[in-house]
Amino acid sequence: MTRDVVLVPGLWMPSVAMALFGSRLSRSGYAPRVFVYPGRGRLEPNVEGLAAFVRERLGRRPAHFAGHSLGGLLILEALGAQPELRAASVVLVGAPVRGCLAGRRLARRGIGRWMLGESAPCWAERDARWQRPEPLGVIAGTLPLGLGRALGALPGENDGVVRVEETTVQGMAQRVLVRESHSMLILSSRVAGLAARFFEQGRFD
Repeated sequence: MTRDVVLVPGLWMPSVAMALFGSRLSRSGYAPRVFVYPGRGRLEPNVEGLAAFVRERLGRRPAHFAGHSLGGLLILEALGAQPELRAASVVLVGAPVRGCLAGRRLARRGIGRWMLGESAPCWAERDARWQRPEPLGVIAGTLPLGLGRALGALPGENDGVVRVEETTVQGMAQRVLVRESHSMLILSSRVAGLAARFFEQGRFD
């Protein structure tokens, strides 16, 4: 069974932000490989960059994938557009794959447009489908603490930035909710444990 795991951090998150998550996966026997990209850049070049990273580092070997926030969207787009990339399973953590209301609100403000840069279109409403045979799991937070709440109330359960509804992928194997805020999801030992379990079983339970 493959033990390689490709990790993709979220917007404004340096690769070191995935260090603790990767370290916890290492203790479960996985070999983490972190993809670094310009978070404020356009979606398409970052998707292509991720695909090139996988080909260069892994060749034809399958890997597990885990992405936090925008990193999850990059994984979904890359694996959906390029079926020749081999995956064993996929876990998306707090990923706004159907768009992000908080992101759209931030993009309407001057400082927000600067903060988001060319990534602003990533937050537009969109469909999210998984049509590959490998299992895809979603972890979403429900502790509403974060920048998104400062821009106005977020309807429904949310992690302070991303609403649970925005993490829905048609065709996902399973979704689990954890009581964590958006930024803390990737630092949570429980989230890392859930990801490792999904890699092993294709299920969280």
